[in-house]
Amino acid sequence: MNILLSGFGGFMGREVIKLADANYMNANVVCGVDAFFKGESNVPCFNSFNDVNVKCDLIIDFSFHTVVKDLLEYAVKNGIPTVIATTGHTEEEKTIIKEASAKIPVFYAANYSIGVSLLVNLAKITAKTMVGADIEIIEAHHNRKVDAPSGTALMIYEGIKEVLPNSFAVHGRSGASKRQTGEIGIHALRMGNVVGEHQVIVSTNNQTITLKHEAHNRALFAEGAIVAGDFLLKQGAGLYGMKDLLKD
Repeated sequence: MNILLSGFGGFMGREVIKLADANYMNANVVCGVDAFFKGESNVPCFNSFNDVNVKCDLIIDFSFHTVVKDLLEYAVKNGIPTVIATTGHTEEEKTIIKEASAKIPVFYAANYSIGVSLLVNLAKITAKTMVGADIEIIEAHHNRKVDAPSGTALMIYEGIKEVLPNSFAVHGRSGASKRQTGEIGIHALRMGNVVGEHQVIVSTNNQTITLKHEAHNRALFAEGAIVAGDFLLKQGAGLYGMKDLLKD
């Protein structure tokens, strides 16, 4: 697949290029768009989508959420399936994504780790099957991360809540009060240079299941975006996410 890479010079853009250079899933970056890229490259990198004159099969976006309007205008005009791997979109930008997906295939996810998506699915199955179990979610990240709990921890919680609608979140614990029926504890650790770890502990009086995902480096998000792109090339117009990918 021939890829137009938005956010060509950024960290995640470089990770996509590394995977393409290694022929991962036959990915081939044929050009990029990045207004801030000033380096040298074997393929052309354009300042804006208006300048692009190279044909591609797929767009992967690892730039910044404010680019989405120009990005999708170009994608819709040229009928190019698009993987949006940026986060932090406003409600207005999410509307733009939804409207574009009526005309072209668009893949949009909060987390492009295939392993995390599997973890969410396994957590849902386990929580539903182990009736009355106590459930705890523990996440760990590097000491520079500013938000807590992580978006992934919240995604796991929301997934479990789909199968246990009466559950509710408790963020950490202090004071003197016993656990309430239905609560899901969410705990955040910030230490060292941890890329990302997420654990789901499901425990009854008689047994405990612990599910864990550990990210070794941020390249896993580039892997996920390329896998999503390969999936998207086989789809018609519509808005797709990790749930759709795992069904495939």
